[in-house]
Amino acid sequence: MNHVHSMPFGATVHDSGVRFSFWAPEAEGIALERDDHPAATMTRDAEGWHRLDVPDAHAGDRYRFRLPDSTLVPDPASRRNPDDVHAASEVVDPRGYLWHDDAWRGRPWAEAVIYELHIGTFTPEGTFAAARRRLPDLVALGITVIELMPVADFPGQRGWGYDGVLLFAPTAAYGTPDELKAFVDAAHEHGLMVLMDVVYNHFGPEGNYLHAGSPSFFNAAHQTPWGSAINYDGDASRTVRDFFVHNALYWVEEFRCDGLRMDAVHAIRDDSSPDIVEEICAALREGPGRERQIHVVLENDANGARYLARNTDGTPRIATAQWNDDLHHAAHVLVTGDTDGYYADYADDPVSQFGQALAQGFVFQGQPSPFREGEVRGEPSGHLPLGAFVSFLQTHDQVGNRAFGDRIHALANPVSLRAAYACLLLSPHAPMLFMGEEYAATTPFLYFCDFGPELAAAVSTGRRAEFGKFAAFADEAARARIPDPNAASTFEASKLRWDERLQSPHREFMAHIAELLAIRHRALVPHLAGQPGGARHWRDGAALRVEWPLANGASLQLLAHFGTQPLTGVRALRGHAIHAFGIETEGDDTLRLAPGAVCIALQQKNTESTHG
Repeated sequence: MNHVHSMPFGATVHDSGVRFSFWAPEAEGIALERDDHPAATMTRDAEGWHRLDVPDAHAGDRYRFRLPDSTLVPDPASRRNPDDVHAASEVVDPRGYLWHDDAWRGRPWAEAVIYELHIGTFTPEGTFAAARRRLPDLVALGITVIELMPVADFPGQRGWGYDGVLLFAPTAAYGTPDELKAFVDAAHEHGLMVLMDVVYNHFGPEGNYLHAGSPSFFNAAHQTPWGSAINYDGDASRTVRDFFVHNALYWVEEFRCDGLRMDAVHAIRDDSSPDIVEEICAALREGPGRERQIHVVLENDANGARYLARNTDGTPRIATAQWNDDLHHAAHVLVTGDTDGYYADYADDPVSQFGQALAQGFVFQGQPSPFREGEVRGEPSGHLPLGAFVSFLQTHDQVGNRAFGDRIHALANPVSLRAAYACLLLSPHAPMLFMGEEYAATTPFLYFCDFGPELAAAVSTGRRAEFGKFAAFADEAARARIPDPNAASTFEASKLRWDERLQSPHREFMAHIAELLAIRHRALVPHLAGQPGGARHWRDGAALRVEWPLANGASLQLLAHFGTQPLTGVRALRGHAIHAFGIETEGDDTLRLAPGAVCIALQQKNTESTHG
């Protein structure tokens, strides 16, 4: 079977040739140029659409649009740009790929264990095809969801993907559209969901020709760090909104992704109601979501709990979940002692704040942030099920935004870090690992890009100047040691070394993570569907306790000790221990906790046994 997303944008292959469509309401005389063919003027309608049907065009043709000032631009809705973002687009017939996952209906979110990966550095080859060959390793670990960092075409051969400009075209550096489809197809064969990371808050600074061809794509009434905001709420915004709604549907329908991770929705400027986030979620839910399970994960620094609201049956009204930076920040301070920058907001009592994040999702639920100079941040979240929070100890951001791409195991107290992993992976949150984290990879994940010379120099200088605000980089010589983002060596250094998984101590680290995930799938997941809000946390002396209500009257209790000295006389947990480390029984109902001790117990309804 093949899958095609129909849309008014771009090049559409049909039985009688190809229809080319380009939206430029400010322009007259847009022409289509194809290799070895004379330019042909397109027909403009009253709404600014320029269209042309070409009977002798077919898949594989290269084409561009010529603007009235003779500028040649690629198709903003290109399905493929083989020679990068400044060159011609290629006609793609999506009917050419035959899918093998017809029976696939997705997986419930309660089963989610997420693995974030960057195609270019996940394997030595850095391709969709090479990543596909590694899928069995992720299944063996206990992963159920792959979250791909953005693959939409960005300038150059290497980048994180957040500077994409051709949002429908998988970057050719990773492979062809069909090779991405084969990756998703194989993931489904292995029982893995795939989420696509998409960027709808800005276009990248290089290769974005929409300002020249379709300035109505932007609204000068809203200014952002990238210039005028994408026009979601001004004149002619309906077509712009349609462009992004179609993009969301395109990844889910044509590439069979199981949903999206939407980058930095707090940076979207949209005063409409419903806003574009709500509209996209509704389109997915009411479209492909009627036939299979589709999930949307947000990144939202504003901690907007309203996007995570549930219906009376527990299904999401808008988004499925949100990246939980609050839990990460509290955990990072707790295990590393780092209080620079935004970590200062979590420095006073990281144990309690980590407990609050475990119990309620957000730490900041409407109180002022000292780091943000008193700005009020967040909305109440304690009523939400904990599956509404994707929680983690590392992400591409939290590793890559460090000067040297340090991973947390290189910074943290190992005893505290082990405890934090147990708290995360055996909580009702949807846990996420960043690629290589499962075996404590020694390779960094650095910030890398491949811009043209002028922008490249500005990025390198600006990054080093940004780190100059930190005491460790006040000296110019120290800043000079920060890797140049544009150097190919920076990219190469970030590639995982798969041989490490077989070596000690990485092998043992990965075995422990796999064991925790096996416990999660066996003991915890059956109780997560329908998990309500209303968890609580408290300090028991120096120890942390959290109690989560689960479905069907069950509960989950956590006891953790992040201090440096043993604790004695600690009351034991109720129920059956599904994981315990560093715990000794003292009396009938009391325990001795070593530093880094964790006990997690599951209590079924009407059981009262106690365990350490």
